[in-house]
Amino acid sequence: MTSSGLRAKVVLLAGPSGSGKSTLAVRAGLPVLRLDDFYREGGDPLLPRDAAGRVDWDLPTSWHADDALAAVIELARAGTIHAPHYELGADRRVGGYQLDVGDAPVFVAEGLFADQIVAGAKAAGVLADALVLTPSASRTFTRRLVRDVAESRKSLPILVRRGIRLWRDHASVVKRCVAVGMRPSSPAQALAILTELAVGQGSAAK
Repeated sequence: MTSSGLRAKVVLLAGPSGSGKSTLAVRAGLPVLRLDDFYREGGDPLLPRDAAGRVDWDLPTSWHADDALAAVIELARAGTIHAPHYELGADRRVGGYQLDVGDAPVFVAEGLFADQIVAGAKAAGVLADALVLTPSASRTFTRRLVRDVAESRKSLPILVRRGIRLWRDHASVVKRCVAVGMRPSSPAQALAILTELAVGQGSAAK
């Protein structure tokens, strides 16, 4: 238990799609809450749409920020939650999973829109740090396309079209995260920070 009486604190991890957030979170060996599991379901009338009527999954309003923040706070305070599992190919939640922090002093909550809950996590006193990964746009494009095709997330034309758009938007995602206080980090830097926090040597985000 942390000195604040919480079971654990959270490190919010953001970055452009394909920047390696999930891989880094696993490498850190800490409990991981997948924030992508809090997307809105495909039939939700509040989903944002582009000029052609297609759902724009890359806008923050396609995501349940309040639900995600509530889950982060509950996990920090209680040490366990039943989190949803979102099937991206089906655009809906399919079941869920139990997540426990165990003896870990921190856990990672990673996702494209993690920046949207930085202020809320800080206000609730559960924030240990907030990081945004900053690999090159070309690297994230390649990683994202390979991943999305392998997981059959959408049809290939949609994935290529989305990939090109996200390449162009890469810098703006990082800028958006830095604007709310997330620290820009390379994967190596972020891993070092997580390792320090895991053994109680890191300092909480200010």
